[in-house]
Amino acid sequence: MAKDDYDVVVFRILVYLYAIFKGKQIFDQHIFLKGISKVEEDYLYRVLEMMQSEGLIEGLQFKKAWGGVVILINDLDDISITSDGIHYLLENSRMKKVKDFLSGQTGAIASLIQLVFTVV
Repeated sequence: MAKDDYDVVVFRILVYLYAIFKGKQIFDQHIFLKGISKVEEDYLYRVLEMMQSEGLIEGLQFKKAWGGVVILINDLDDISITSDGIHYLLENSRMKKVKDFLSGQTGAIASLIQLVFTVV
């Protein structure tokens, strides 16, 4: 799987937001953007807009600019995961495949996966 595959980007975003929801992380735009590194900004905004229209996240506002370019008009720290986003993260078969793929790696995302999915 490539770092910019739609499912990988969605998983990384949802895991980070779920960690915030559970109180295990505080939103930090630098960490958020680092977690989805190597994703072009215009692609990221299209993914975020799609996730919001699907009800996975909420709190962002978008405008379409000349040529159909999606622009974020508020701050990323206004983003939050919805209950549908949590269920999608925990129950969707594609998300489980991405989780299994990323769990074997090192770095921040593997640590977040451990934080979010470990039952205490």
